[in-house]
Amino acid sequence: MRIIFSASVMFCLTLSIGVTAQEVKSSRKPMVAAIEKKIDAEVDYLLALYKHIHAHPELAFQEEQTSARLAKELRQLGFVVTEKVGVTGVVGVFKNGAGPTILLRADMDALPIIEETGVAYASKVRTRDRDGLDVGVMHACGHDMNVTCMVGTARVMTSLKDRWQGTLVFIGQPAEEIGAGAKAMLDDGLLQKFPRPHFALALHCDGRYPTGHVNYREGQMQANVDSVDIIVKGKGGHGAAPHTTIDPIVLAARIILDLQTIVSRERNPLEPAVVTVGAIHGGTKHNIIPDEVKMQLTVRTMNDTARKEVLESIARIAKAAALGAKAPEPVVKHRAESFTPALFNEKELTHKMVALFKDVIGPERVHERPMSMGGEDFSQLTRAGLRTFYYHLGTATAEAHADSKKPGGKALANTHSPFYAPTPEPTLRTGVLTMSMAILELMSEKKTR
Repeated sequence: MRIIFSASVMFCLTLSIGVTAQEVKSSRKPMVAAIEKKIDAEVDYLLALYKHIHAHPELAFQEEQTSARLAKELRQLGFVVTEKVGVTGVVGVFKNGAGPTILLRADMDALPIIEETGVAYASKVRTRDRDGLDVGVMHACGHDMNVTCMVGTARVMTSLKDRWQGTLVFIGQPAEEIGAGAKAMLDDGLLQKFPRPHFALALHCDGRYPTGHVNYREGQMQANVDSVDIIVKGKGGHGAAPHTTIDPIVLAARIILDLQTIVSRERNPLEPAVVTVGAIHGGTKHNIIPDEVKMQLTVRTMNDTARKEVLESIARIAKAAALGAKAPEPVVKHRAESFTPALFNEKELTHKMVALFKDVIGPERVHERPMSMGGEDFSQLTRAGLRTFYYHLGTATAEAHADSKKPGGKALANTHSPFYAPTPEPTLRTGVLTMSMAILELMSEKKTR
């Protein structure tokens, strides 16, 4: 009879008998080498996939081509794939014996931005957004890289299936950019129809760090995110006779200025909050005062109490301004379906992953990042009771990053910029290596709760 231990199991055994840190580190080297060899063999294929997805971006809940391609990639590797989970979501399940169940999420949607990166595979796509507006579409947040890293990780894990036991649940999630995709998949039975994960992992791009580096934050990492629509109502008329009208453009300007006092005068200055008017639409011609103006707001808060108070303040300020102008009451609509709760990384899991990453890519390449007022609906999986860890991949070239630190150096383009483009190959290599090692590490977990 032969007894064969996987490399990840051997690592746990070495810990139990008290080896030195250097011996622990050397025990991972064969697995790292095996993964890097697989990446070498797959990198051309993965880069072509990345460029294809980048050139064919799709907006939230419109990810038909992307989800179909991801489903095809996973099926070819032996995953049992279910499509249209949460509208356009994809779930692939790969069972490989008894062991932990690990979920890996990649978000798939792009942004309504006209691309200006100048790369050969730049998007030229235009489409209609959910409000019916004609917009350019671009993968300005790196979700194309997230999907490609998932496919690369799937190819690594299936090729090394003799070295681990457990179940993989790989999900392609729609509509992260509007904060609705994770909830849609959960509402559609993600945790009931498929194996319930012991751990959930996700990665994301970050243009402020160089390639080969990762960053993380323990505990709260990002903020609550809410979207609010305000329709400012007035009385239209001729621009030459404003006294016969109630001008909603002037009223909207007043509301925008008054909204700034929520953070500056109503909130504790030691507790961050953001109220940003991201879009304003009103009027059709120079000399026509319109009947209404539409505004779109993003709201960022640290906790549920602050969230409730800030949303109430927005409605109060808009209505008070209208009352002062003798205008009809504005319509203030909170888009509850797009609410993104604050993102938290579990402390114990974070410690384990950070120690792993420092071992695999070097401690000088693993950074703790500051709190961000950005949003990420991966947080819905935490709220659903899963043990979650989310981290970022650096995507800038070393040269560009170094130049950005010099006085007068060129600032780095980060996500949501029309100029943002990850450096493809090194970003991809780091993503696949770190995520594959993270999964293998967790496959050896005995304490899964």
